[in-house]
Amino acid sequence: MDWIKIIHILCVMGWMTSIFAVPRALIYWKRDFSATGRQGPLGDLTYRLYRFSAGLGIIAVLTGLWMGWQVWHFVPWIHLKLTLVVLLAVHYVWTGVLVGRAKRGLFTQSETWLRVFNEVSVIAVVAILWVVVVKPF
Repeated sequence: MDWIKIIHILCVMGWMTSIFAVPRALIYWKRDFSATGRQGPLGDLTYRLYRFSAGLGIIAVLTGLWMGWQVWHFVPWIHLKLTLVVLLAVHYVWTGVLVGRAKRGLFTQSETWLRVFNEVSVIAVVAILWVVVVKPF
C-alpha cells in the first residue's frame, strides 16, 4: 500500500506542475506569437508539458481511487475530495482545449483571463489539500 501512495503522490506532483505552469505558459506563448507571428519553442514546450502530464494525471486518479476504495472505503471526505479532483480535471481538460487552440494560432482569451484561470487551479488544489489534511467529516 505504501508504494501505491508513493506513486500517487509523485504523479500528483507531476500533474500539478502542468496544472500550474501551462496556463501561465499560455500567456508567454501568446505574447511570443503576437510578436513574431509564428509558433516558437515555447509553444512546443507548453504542448509537450501538457501531454506528458496527462499520463501522470491519469495514474494519480487511478491510484487515488484504488486507495480510496482499499484503505478508506470511500468515507465521506473522500467523496468531497473526488468531487474537487473532478473539477480540477475539468479545468485541466479546458487547459488542453486552450493549448490546442494556441497550437493553431488562436489566442482568444486575454492575459487577465488566463491569469484568473490559472489562479482557479490554485484555489482548487488548496481546497483538496484542506480536505485531505483536515478530513472534515
